[in-house]
Amino acid sequence: MLEPPAGTYLDGRLVNLATCPVEVDVLERLPTPWGLIRGGVAPDHPEKKAITRVFDEVVRRPGFRFFGNVEVGRDVLPQELSAWYDAVIYAVGAAGDTHMGIEGEDLPGCYSAREFVAWYNGHPDHSDLDIDLSVERAVVIGNGNVAMDVARILTTPIDVLERTDIADYALAALRASRVREVIVLGRRGHLHGAFNNPELEELGELPGVDIVVEGEDLPGDGEVVLDDADAATLRKVDTLRRYAHRPIVGHPRRIVLRFLTSPVELLGHDRVEGLLASRNHLEHDPATGRLRARPTGEEAVIDAGLVLRAIGYFGTPIAGLPFDDHKGVIPSADGRVLDHGTPVPGTYVTGWVKRGPNGIIGTNKKCARDTVRSFWADAHAGRLPRADTVDAPTVREIVKQRQPALVEYDGWKAIDHHERQSGQVLGRPRIKLTNTTDLVAQARCHQ
Repeated sequence: MLEPPAGTYLDGRLVNLATCPVEVDVLERLPTPWGLIRGGVAPDHPEKKAITRVFDEVVRRPGFRFFGNVEVGRDVLPQELSAWYDAVIYAVGAAGDTHMGIEGEDLPGCYSAREFVAWYNGHPDHSDLDIDLSVERAVVIGNGNVAMDVARILTTPIDVLERTDIADYALAALRASRVREVIVLGRRGHLHGAFNNPELEELGELPGVDIVVEGEDLPGDGEVVLDDADAATLRKVDTLRRYAHRPIVGHPRRIVLRFLTSPVELLGHDRVEGLLASRNHLEHDPATGRLRARPTGEEAVIDAGLVLRAIGYFGTPIAGLPFDDHKGVIPSADGRVLDHGTPVPGTYVTGWVKRGPNGIIGTNKKCARDTVRSFWADAHAGRLPRADTVDAPTVREIVKQRQPALVEYDGWKAIDHHERQSGQVLGRPRIKLTNTTDLVAQARCHQ
């Protein structure tokens, strides 16, 4: 079961490194391929979606099939896949969230960034979320690239978003949005931001948006940052310095980067009305040799009607497979799934479910390569459980019986064509279909 981009790189590796004929079936829970490329990459980053061309190239190769709208655990079971195939490789990503563990986190108006990103990208699981953008201030907890994406989308001029593939309902909500300030909270200091510099620099390019950098720990010009600071950290500090020195001109919207601040409690009665935040300072931890954020005892209330926690995705277990509840991954070694430390024959992982939700899209290239190397090593060594596997036509027949609304590649191409044609009328890349019923109905138009 594969979810691109991890699955896309894996498909290509399987075919490119094949020393004998190989057949690859992709089982995807949604009717559409591409995984996070479709449902996670920000709509104003079309260049990052070029990987979809790799999928289209791979899918046309002999022996490759796409089975969409098929869910493991609902339509097929892991033990059945292991019986049907010589090997099964799971690239299911991380479909859960890390929680803050503070009072008020369950109030309406608090969402994970994963939910918000899926909402504006038209993911069927989250297209019915009622995101209230009638508030004037939003707070984003966390300072990684996802936090930067969320802050940027909330403040991007609507005429820019109108040229993207953002979901129609999200476009309408953002067009009517009253959000004027987005505060991004990082519990540690400027030197420890998890964002990359390109994502940070994008904020400064937003028209009509002031960028404010807060926190007294930002090194001044010419001041030594850290003896061991790498080039990437130095670039980010330079960008933050530029923002700190830029005059605030009173643009209609602004993004505040507030460091050394942690959420303590979400406030409100029927919904989020504010956030109690604690000021932090950095202490050297002798046990680890690292700087850790510790509360100073100084607390303040931030009035806000929307809180988005961008503190990390988290994997979810699949019944019948080992799972590490602490790390949120399927335990593995070199891509081989481990059950109490012992490799499960013919069962592999790649992507976030293998290593956790870290890295960028390109990180999956090496991840897929390493897993495929383990797979081929096992194949050549005769370690795959190849007895009693099922031939390709029989697999399709069983899957079709289990899921009559199966979407195969021709069905996806019908969806793709419809979305692109709809978008062309409005000068947009595509108008996404955002619920499973409509996607399946459109897929059937090719029949």
